[in-house]
Amino acid sequence: MQDHSVCTLGVADIDGVMDLERMCFRTRWTREQFLLGLERRAYRILGIRERGVLIAYCAFSVIAGEMEVMNIATHPFHRRKGLGSRLLAETLRQCRAEGVAEGFLEVRRSNAGAIDLYEKFGFMQIGARKNYYPDNNEDALLFRLDFKDGQGAGPGTPFSA
Repeated sequence: MQDHSVCTLGVADIDGVMDLERMCFRTRWTREQFLLGLERRAYRILGIRERGVLIAYCAFSVIAGEMEVMNIATHPFHRRKGLGSRLLAETLRQCRAEGVAEGFLEVRRSNAGAIDLYEKFGFMQIGARKNYYPDNNEDALLFRLDFKDGQGAGPGTPFSA
């Protein structure tokens, strides 16, 4: 069984991130967007490797007490193994440790698996952006998480202040 430890990714990991982008998303970020964000420290990327190959990542930002999940991607052969949950749990753990007050994200209306994951961690839908995704004009659902009172601790994860 693989360890699947969560690690922090950097510029040297962009090729692996881009491979996952191509496998997982119809509307993708560019290499330049990832590089610029990392170089300017506008966001962070956590990842999970198996035998040295990146198989999942989570990109998120923390600005002025607010966190935004920008992307979570898992290699198609490694889905339903809890990797997205591990990445989100670590993202939220880091945010709690930094005193983040609330978190946000957008998700395709049709992405039931992701919506289920986010709701298990305490995210609640607060709105929608009509025709948000340019590839098919699908709506994006907006979710918010309040870190107060232990929200965001995740399923089976005891909250510790």
